[in-house]
Amino acid sequence: MKTASIHIVTYNSSEHIDDCLETVLTQTYPIDQIIVIDNASKDDTLMKLQKWSDKIRLVKNSVNNGFAGGHNQAIRMTETDYCLILNPDVTLNKDYVLDTIKALTNTLRAGSATGKLLFKANPEHIDSTGLIINIARRAFDRGTHQSSESFQLPEEVFGVSGAAAMYSRVMINDISLNGEFFDEDFFAYKEDVDVAWRAQLLGWKALYEPSAVAFHERGWKEGGRSSKPLFVRRLSYINRYKMMVKNDMLPMMLKHVVPLFGYECLSLAYALVREPKLLGAWADFFRKYPDLRSKRQAIRSKQRVSPSELNKWFR
Repeated sequence: MKTASIHIVTYNSSEHIDDCLETVLTQTYPIDQIIVIDNASKDDTLMKLQKWSDKIRLVKNSVNNGFAGGHNQAIRMTETDYCLILNPDVTLNKDYVLDTIKALTNTLRAGSATGKLLFKANPEHIDSTGLIINIARRAFDRGTHQSSESFQLPEEVFGVSGAAAMYSRVMINDISLNGEFFDEDFFAYKEDVDVAWRAQLLGWKALYEPSAVAFHERGWKEGGRSSKPLFVRRLSYINRYKMMVKNDMLPMMLKHVVPLFGYECLSLAYALVREPKLLGAWADFFRKYPDLRSKRQAIRSKQRVSPSELNKWFR
């Protein structure tokens, strides 16, 4: 039987971590390891995790290493065939691991899978059934706020949300760059989109499996931008450009130049008028630009998919 591990990164996750781990421990598929990386929580997350100490392997970071850094730590600590990347505010139906692994093993070149994520507070509505990306290079959760009765059939998707993402180790090893599966330059936000895009370029499929169901509390996107720290808003803004430098292709950009240019004009106007402090994120972008270019070259050297093949996902 293929082996599986579950990886959770916590940061002030006291409110949700017990519910999450309870559903992790009731999975019908055998779980080899449960890794919890705590990113220097300031609430009582660590105290709550103590009661699970005989069931999990806990790493206590002295600083916040971000979603990307935390999950890369966990990936390096395991050698399982499959890794479930799980948010601490997600609870799983008992067959979530079983059903996503079954989907992956039954599909050639499948490297990632997600189930049907529903809003925990309103399970009649969908949170995510995978990722979509439009011609302006903006990524969204597929099916958000639609009826939970929608999306009844398994299908291929652009990518999977990092809230409850099952990844195969073979794909993780194939698409990692400099030992990083998630790009730690992103810290948090859009790192799952970046992985999805890179995986597509290297010829890996992402699957949606509706029989696997999970419930997501959902974070800042539901609360509105203005209530979130500037640091968070800057990450969400600038990481889109980082993933474009790494993954986009000139033929596709030229094909979509009109809507892409139009969106960039609107985005810049919005930032100048409504959130000028967002523009401070460009300092980090230019500081890391040489590394982004180097990563782009590494991806191009392994690219297996042509622009015409990838174009179907940009709508």
